[in-house]
Amino acid sequence: MEHFGSLLLATMDVGLAVGLMIVLLIVGAGAAFGVTWYVLKRISKKRAEQKLDETSKRVEEMLSEARAEGKRIKKESILEAKEQELKRRNDFEQEMKEKRAEQQRIEARLNKQEDALERKEAELNKKNESLDAQKENLNKRLEDVSKKQEVLSHQHELMVQELERVSQLTKEEAKKLLTEEILDETRRDVAVQVRNLEQQAKEEADLNAKNIVTLAIQRCAADHASEVTVSVVPLPNDDMKARIIGREGRNIRAIENATGIELIIDDTPEVVILSGFDPVRREVARLTLERLIADGRIHPARIEETVEKVTKELDQQIKAAGENAMFEVGIFGLHPEIIKLIGRLKFRTSYGQNVYKHSIEVANLAGLMAQELGLDVNFAKRAGLLHDIGKAVDHEQEGTHIQIGADLAKKYKENAMIVNAIMAHHGDVEPKTIEAVLVQAADAISGARPGARRETGSNYVKRLEKLEEIAASFQGVDKSYAIQAGREVRVIVKPDQVDDAKALFLAKDIAKKIEAELEYPGQIKVNVIREFRSVEYAK
Repeated sequence: MEHFGSLLLATMDVGLAVGLMIVLLIVGAGAAFGVTWYVLKRISKKRAEQKLDETSKRVEEMLSEARAEGKRIKKESILEAKEQELKRRNDFEQEMKEKRAEQQRIEARLNKQEDALERKEAELNKKNESLDAQKENLNKRLEDVSKKQEVLSHQHELMVQELERVSQLTKEEAKKLLTEEILDETRRDVAVQVRNLEQQAKEEADLNAKNIVTLAIQRCAADHASEVTVSVVPLPNDDMKARIIGREGRNIRAIENATGIELIIDDTPEVVILSGFDPVRREVARLTLERLIADGRIHPARIEETVEKVTKELDQQIKAAGENAMFEVGIFGLHPEIIKLIGRLKFRTSYGQNVYKHSIEVANLAGLMAQELGLDVNFAKRAGLLHDIGKAVDHEQEGTHIQIGADLAKKYKENAMIVNAIMAHHGDVEPKTIEAVLVQAADAISGARPGARRETGSNYVKRLEKLEEIAASFQGVDKSYAIQAGREVRVIVKPDQVDDAKALFLAKDIAKKIEAELEYPGQIKVNVIREFRSVEYAK
């Protein structure tokens, strides 16, 4: 127990000693840190003071340099301002010298002009004096002339009275008679001059027109001007007719119902005739029948299937034909429906002439003539290609192909001048452009080519009779004859009713009436003949 107590006392003494040592170490460390901090603070303060002194010196040096630089810049600015002022002063003095010199020149010029004006004024004064003298002389002469005129008037009245007494005519009657004679003579002279001028102009115009038309026809390489489309389907044998008719006629009814075309099967050997107004449907029926004959399987289901297939193929062919026509002529930008209508013309004929080829030929001819005349070639070609577009659907709509074509052109936003060319190509309306006149001429050329169109005998005779009837309807016409296949009409007039001057105007009137009332290809020559014979017998 005592040992434990002594050990405890010893331990406590050691702890106290250690604690004391720790306290002493802490106190020593704090004193050392305080001393160190004080020393560092003093050092920092000295350095700051040194830097502040250096900065102050540097600022003073910069201020002195700035003052010196400012003085230098100020001095240079003053010198530059003085130089500019001196330069401006010199420029001003130079400009003033030039203005003074110019002013002196102007003054010298004005002085010369004043001198010249003074001289002219003096000359004018002299001329005025001379004119005054001449005026006095003229007045004297006028007085003399007036006196002489009074004498002549009196003598003229005496002469007129003497002439009236001798001729037994009053002054008014003589004047009227003389006026009528002068008018008749003048009318004859004018008619002769008009006839000569018209003949000369016509010869020149005909020559130029022939050259242009000939050149256009030569350059237009058309393989065929006409084409005959006959809707006839050949058969391999007469037994095929029975198969086409079918049991109780069901096959032929199916074909007619599907195509809208009538099949005529008669005694003609190995031939079936297709009849219908729609050329496209007729073509569908022809192709369908040819395929059915080649296939050999002819029954209603097969007929409907073949008709549907042929119709689709033909629609593609029509579109391709319209595009080919557009590319061949060289025009673009047509409405897709217009292109299809052009393709439909491939199956349309007029007087035996294929309208598709006719339209292409008219477009080319109009374009070539427009090129020769320096006109709008594309406009002429476009109008030529579309001039008969109404014939593509004239069997489906009421009205003439001209009105239908104009309506279609308006519907598909064609130019108003194109519409006018379509309506004017047969003379129904007045053409508003020269290109429209060229389309008329190209249409007539294409239709008038030898073999281009066929005309029935009855229509030909009616046209000749109408031509003679129009010529004979005018007063003073004795006889009229249509000759040269209707290309010329000779009109014989009564010489006692129609003189040479009236014959000229009669030919014009007959030509205008023929143009207004008769449809014909090409042109018709009107030849008015006046013959006067005086016969006497010596006995």
